Amino acid sequence: MAHPDERLKELGITLEEKTTFHPAVALGVITGNLLYLSGSTPSDPRFTGRVGEVLSVEEGYAAARDCAINQVAVAKSVLGDLGRVRRVVKVLGMVNAAPGFPDTPAVVHGASELFFAVFGERGVHARSAVGLQALPSDVAVEIETIFEIDPE
Repeated sequence: MAHPDERLKELGITLEEKTTFHPAVALGVITGNLLYLSGSTPSDPRFTGRVGEVLSVEEGYAAARDCAINQVAVAKSVLGDLGRVRRVVKVLGMVNAAPGFPDTPAVVHGASELFFAVFGERGVHARSAVGLQALPSDVAVEIETIFEIDPE
């Protein structure tokens, strides 16, 4: 498997350095061989509103992919080297969903497929895809990730 940085380059993805949004909240916390990341929302301001009401499933998928790119950027900012990622362990996908919206898994596939594209078999993970009444700043999706990592 290619190094994640090589895969990102092949996919045409450039990661931005990430910093914390609040002094009491870490971008990520390492405990043992696990990296727990705070949630990421989409960078693209078009991805606001409820999926199934304002946004389509396809737009929600794109928002989830954007969130996953941000999660990879956060992991790189915390770890310094994405080569330390042994595997993506767990993904929590939260979708700002219209009442009765049944397709949260299809939306969160945008994140899952990004992790698989970047990390290959190490990107296969356990996952939850839940619909919520609202998310911060009315974003369409928020993604949290837990990574297994190699020690420094």
